[in-house]
Amino acid sequence: MDLMTDSMTSAPIIISLTRHGADLARKLVAAHHLNWHAKSDSFDTDPIMPHHVFENTVTHIQDSFAVKMPIIGICSAGILIRAVANQLNDKWVEPPVIAIADDGSSVIPLLGGHHGGNALARLLAVTTGGMAAISTAGDIRLGVSLDQPPQPFILANPKAAASVMARLNDGASFRVASDLPDYLSGVVDMWHRWLEPMPATGAADAADAADISIMLSLHPDPDPASPDHLVYHPRLASLGVGASRGCPVAEMQMLVASLMADHDLSPHIIAGVYSVDLKADEPAVLKMADQLSVPMRFYSAKLLDQETPRVAEPSQVVFDEIGTHSVAEASALAAAGTSAVMIAGKRKTAHATAALAITPDITPDMITSSGQNSTSHKLGRERGRVMLVGIGPGQSAWRTPEATQMIRMADELVGYHLYIDLLGHIAADKPRADYALGQEEDRCRYALEEAAKGRNIAMICSGDAGIYAMGALVFELLDRDISDGGVSDAARRVEVCSAPGVSALQAAAARSGALLGHDFCTISLSDLLTPWEHIEQRIHGAAEGDFVIAFYNPVSRRRRLGLAKAKAILLRHRPASTPVVLASNLGRPDEQVHVRTLAELSVDEVDMLTVVMVGSSASRCFERGTGQAVYTPRGYAKRIDEHKKDH
Repeated sequence: MDLMTDSMTSAPIIISLTRHGADLARKLVAAHHLNWHAKSDSFDTDPIMPHHVFENTVTHIQDSFAVKMPIIGICSAGILIRAVANQLNDKWVEPPVIAIADDGSSVIPLLGGHHGGNALARLLAVTTGGMAAISTAGDIRLGVSLDQPPQPFILANPKAAASVMARLNDGASFRVASDLPDYLSGVVDMWHRWLEPMPATGAADAADAADISIMLSLHPDPDPASPDHLVYHPRLASLGVGASRGCPVAEMQMLVASLMADHDLSPHIIAGVYSVDLKADEPAVLKMADQLSVPMRFYSAKLLDQETPRVAEPSQVVFDEIGTHSVAEASALAAAGTSAVMIAGKRKTAHATAALAITPDITPDMITSSGQNSTSHKLGRERGRVMLVGIGPGQSAWRTPEATQMIRMADELVGYHLYIDLLGHIAADKPRADYALGQEEDRCRYALEEAAKGRNIAMICSGDAGIYAMGALVFELLDRDISDGGVSDAARRVEVCSAPGVSALQAAAARSGALLGHDFCTISLSDLLTPWEHIEQRIHGAAEGDFVIAFYNPVSRRRRLGLAKAKAILLRHRPASTPVVLASNLGRPDEQVHVRTLAELSVDEVDMLTVVMVGSSASRCFERGTGQAVYTPRGYAKRIDEHKKDH
């Protein structure tokens, strides 16, 4: 049985720390197909092995929670609480965390009870034969969590939920009502089935004055600040939009707002925004989906033209230009399915068009986690995204939360195999495309063309993706059309975003002191893509400018002379005693950081994994109890001396 619920962004993982816990984990894995993570030396190798083994329990729990993995820990509640305590911030986005006694007697949802945790705990308790210790008042007294309705419903006024549930818990009366049209009778039935656990003792007859109103509607909430009602909308409408190139964002937003207002429709009913794939990079279209906080999907012109018989206003002009007789209407109808009802016909302005259709008589198996008609997912595709992910030197503590989240969002990871391996368990369940050194162009092309199919691709780079990594090559390919050696038109329309990472020069400076305290530059000594005369020119310029210099790619198996030449050039401009930091494998178990002088710098001490940091003429090195510290003063000496005189 799959335990993933609609509100979960990742599949749950089960974590065991002891041999007894491992025995229970095997039982739960067999029953629910869970991904099992076990502490090393805490399990037997037969009959079922864990999917991932870890060393540090707290770090592993924190890393999993940070990427919003629902956690089922076969351990004490205290271990889980202490591990995630400093990461708690927003209950609306935090994943469920559940503690299970290693004999299965108690299953305790600690976090995310209303986000799948309570339901998950109940299912696990059935398997373990124990008790689900549900503590949320709504689940205990009301039988449902009114602030977390099932798909396709959305609560229009969530701020009122807490006070309404508190009043209902205290015995307030309520009335359940709906003003939905007859063609949404299936939705009404689903809604009433969800509310069946509500205690009948609080229900009021139609003629009675109820304390609380629970309403299902397509219309805007008439009094969103009222504490006396909750309004739920079925998120089943599909907004189709079209735009001419360069359409003003405000024009599109005003068009959609007027369309909804004139038909007295709430924007909460919109499940997604849809358009033709030629508009996958049109800001007005993309911003519309962002404003509504719903998915954006695109269809080919060929597919949209199949909707022409259902379109009220087909256009030969549009067909001649892009190959379909309609964009807005056809997109809305394609998304809403074969039985779609057009509830707001096409409206247009000078640069934009919009139309709204709804899916009637929805059934549970037709709903996805977004509340959207699942047929629209089969027809349409996402814009596609290449995420340039700088993972830093490799250890999770130096990887930004944004980078970690991109990794978890990805449909596939692309990169040099060593960098992907460094990600550990957060990437263990992800498809990956491994490339060797020297295949940089191949991996970038692959990432862009796969993203053009509507996929989310994470390009994994060490350090920062924009510093001697794949960022520049991705944009260089985007800057060329396919006839000029670039990528396809579809690939040029994908989204590209980048998560900055800790670069080797930052890590080396942090480990050795503060060498980057004043002006600095970076120079790659690899002449594979850059002629040596250009590199040498840059070394001369940096030497004359007295910059701190970080040398990347200082040597290779065949290339040993460049660093020696750079040393000779620098010795003409700065003292032989200038401090030099040699740092390799930063943030990894075999990390090494050595401090030398410029005169002592030896090529034999440097390998391909080393970054060489050469100080300026002002850089200093001094001994501390824990070793040498290197820094570059920024010019505060005068102020320090003046302060010394004053005292």
